[in-house]
Amino acid sequence: MGLFSFLKKKPAEDATSEESIRQTIQTRNPDKGSTDKAGGNSTEVASSNPSLSNPGLLDGSSDDADKLDAKLAKTRKRFTSGLLDFLSGNKIDENLLDDLEAQLVMSDVSVNTALRIVESVRSAAKNGNADLQAILREQLNNLLLPCQQPLEIPDSDSPFVLLVVGVNGAGKTTTIGKIARQLQNGGKTVMLAAGDTFRAAAVEQLKTWGERNNIAVVAQDSGADSASVIFDALQSAKAKNIDVLIADTAGRLHTQSGLMDELGKVSRVIKKIDDTAPHETLLVLDGTTGQNALIQAREFGKSVDVSGLVVTKLDGTAKGGVLFTLADELNLPIRFIGVGEGIYDLRVFEAPDFVDALLGDGVPDGSIA
Repeated sequence: MGLFSFLKKKPAEDATSEESIRQTIQTRNPDKGSTDKAGGNSTEVASSNPSLSNPGLLDGSSDDADKLDAKLAKTRKRFTSGLLDFLSGNKIDENLLDDLEAQLVMSDVSVNTALRIVESVRSAAKNGNADLQAILREQLNNLLLPCQQPLEIPDSDSPFVLLVVGVNGAGKTTTIGKIARQLQNGGKTVMLAAGDTFRAAAVEQLKTWGERNNIAVVAQDSGADSASVIFDALQSAKAKNIDVLIADTAGRLHTQSGLMDELGKVSRVIKKIDDTAPHETLLVLDGTTGQNALIQAREFGKSVDVSGLVVTKLDGTAKGGVLFTLADELNLPIRFIGVGEGIYDLRVFEAPDFVDALLGDGVPDGSIA
C-alpha cells in the first residue's frame, strides 16, 4: 500500500478533527504562533503546540478503528434501498435488468456506466452464474480496481509538491489538513501553502490546521496572488529540506474560466523552481453532488493535469454511485475517500472494501430467466 498503508488504523488519541478546527478558528488568538519571512511578500507561520509536538500522540494504532461499513451506513442505505426491493426473486429477466439500470442511475451512476454494469450482469447470468450477489460485486469491483492506486511519495532531495484543487465546499482545505497530519504520522516533514487567497477564511483554516499539528504554513494577505504564495512556499520548502509541500488553491466553480486559467499559471510558476512539479495534482470532489462531480473533473482536467481524486462526504447524503462513474469514465486514480470528520476518516481507497461496505450482505441470489 506504500506510504499511506497505515491509514487503515487510527491512533487511539486524536484531538484534531474538523469540528475542533472550526472551534479553534472561532476562538483563536490572531497573535498566536511565530512568523518569519518565507520569501517575497509571504509570511511563514509556525505553531508550537506542546501536545501535538509530542510524537507519542502521533504514533501507535488501535484495533477498534471504525469500520468502513459503519461509516458508509447511510450511503449504503441510499444505494441499496431500491436495489433490494426488486432483487428479491430467484430469477433475473429483462424487466428486472431494466429496473436494475434505473436503480443504478437513481444511485448517481451515469447512464453509460449503468448500461455497462447491466450488460456485464446479463452476460454473467447467461453463462450460468446464478449468484446475483457475486455477479454484482464482481462487476462493481472490476470498475473500481483499476483506480485503486494509493498515493506514493518517493524519497527525494527536493520537496514533493502536492497541488490540491476543487470547488468551494468540496472539503479541499480540510483534506489538506488531514493528509498533512497523516504524512506527519508517517515520518515526513510537511509545509503548507495557503494558496486560496480569495477566501480569508480558507487561509485562517489552513493556519489553524498548521498550528494544531505544528506544521509551518506560508501565507499572504487575502487577495494576494496565489501563484506567488505557492512559489514562495516552494522556495522555503527547498531551503529547509521539507519532504512534502501541500499547496491549497482558490476554490472555484468549473464554469469560472478566468479562475480556472489561474490554475495553469500556478503550475507554470512552480516549474520555474522544479520543472517536475507539481508531482501530484489532487482534485477534491464532493460525493453528494452526484453527476456534477464528473462535470467538475472534466473541466478541471482542461486547466491542470489532474493525477488523482479525493471523493469526500461519502458518510452523509451521498448515494455512492458517483465513484463508479468517475472510475468508468475518467480512469483516474482514486487516492482517498472521506467518510467522516476525523483525521483518519480520510482513507486510502480500496475497491473491495468500498464495494462490500456499499452493498452489505443483502443482495439475493438469482439466475437469468
